[in-house]
Amino acid sequence: MRELKLMKGNEAIAEAAVRYGVDGYFGYPITPQSEVMETLMLMKPWETTGMVVLQAESEVASINMLYGGAGSGKRVMTSSSSPGVSLMQEGISYIAGAELPCVIVNVVRGGPGLGTIQPSQSDYFQAVKGGGHGDYKLIVLAPASVQEMADFIGLAFELAFKYRNPAMILSDGVIGQMMEKVEFDEYRKRWTEEELIKNNPWAATGKTPDRERNVITSLHLQAVDQEKLNHKLQAKYREIEKSEVRYETYMCDDAEYLIVAFGSSARISKKSVELARTKGIKVGLLRPITLFPFPYREIDAYSEQIKGILTVEMNAGQMVEDVRLAVSGKVKVEHFGRMGGMVSSPDEVEEALEQKIIGG
Repeated sequence: MRELKLMKGNEAIAEAAVRYGVDGYFGYPITPQSEVMETLMLMKPWETTGMVVLQAESEVASINMLYGGAGSGKRVMTSSSSPGVSLMQEGISYIAGAELPCVIVNVVRGGPGLGTIQPSQSDYFQAVKGGGHGDYKLIVLAPASVQEMADFIGLAFELAFKYRNPAMILSDGVIGQMMEKVEFDEYRKRWTEEELIKNNPWAATGKTPDRERNVITSLHLQAVDQEKLNHKLQAKYREIEKSEVRYETYMCDDAEYLIVAFGSSARISKKSVELARTKGIKVGLLRPITLFPFPYREIDAYSEQIKGILTVEMNAGQMVEDVRLAVSGKVKVEHFGRMGGMVSSPDEVEEALEQKIIGG
C-alpha cells in the first residue's frame, strides 16, 4: 500500500532514496537543493536501513566517493546544483568511462558563474551533451512534479544498473522547492552481499575462492584499447536511444502548433495550451521526460501535422537545438525563455506562441 505525504521536491528525493534501498549518499550543501541532505540527516537511515549518508568536504570529493561506491556494485547517489555539478564533471566522465551505475540529482539554478539561487534550466547542455571530457553520455530524466522527483529515483537506478551508466535527474529550483502530495512505495531492502554479487558480477568486491577479482578502470594507455571502449560505449548509447525514450503529450491529436518543454516549463506550458485553446488556437504540448535519449522521432512525427513549434525553456535556448534537429527544417521552430532565475508565466508563453510562431 502506498503512503501519502506532503513535502518539497528535494525532500521527496531523500525519502524515495531511503525507501528504494539506496546504499549510500555522498553530497555537499548548495542552494536550492540542500534539503536533500538535510532530510536524510533528519531521517537517520543508517539506524534503520543501514544507508550511509555523508557530507563530503567538497563536490569533487563526493563524486569520487560515488566512483568508489559504484565500483563495488552499491546503489549510490549524490545531489547538487549547477556550480556544484560543474565541479563534478571530471568524476562523472571517469564514472561513465568505467561504465558504472550511479544517480546524480541536479536541482538547477541560474548562471553562468555563481549566478543566483533562483530556478533555471540552463544546465541542459551540461547534462545532455556531456559537461565533462570525452565521448560519453548520461541517461537524463527531467521531472515535472514532486511525485516524479520521488518516482524517478527508482527509475534512474534501474536504468543506471541496466546499462551500467550514470543517470542524472535534471530538476530545477521550482520543482525542488515546491510542495505537493506524494505517494511512496513501501520500503524495500538493500541488497545483501550475496545478492549484490549475483546481480552485479562485474563489481569490484575482491577475490574469493569462487570468483576472480574484477578490475574497474577508465584508463586505457593504448589508443586502440581506448577506441575499442568508445565503440562499446557508442553501441550502448544507441541501444538506450532505441529502447528508453520517454515523453508525454497533451492535446496533440488535432494540434496545428506544438509547444515542446520539459520540467517546470512544461507545467507552465500546459496552462498556456489551455489559454490558447480558449482563443481557438489548436496547440498541443509535448514534454520530453528523457532528455537523453531525446524523443527526436516522436517530435518529427508531428512535423507533417503542425505549422510550427515553440520550445519553452528557462535558458537562452538549449533544447531548441535538438528540436530543430528533430524536424530537420520541415517546420518553423522558435524558442522562448527567461534567464538568470526568472520564471515564465503561462500568459507570456501563450503570447510568445502568437508572436513568434503564428504571427511571426
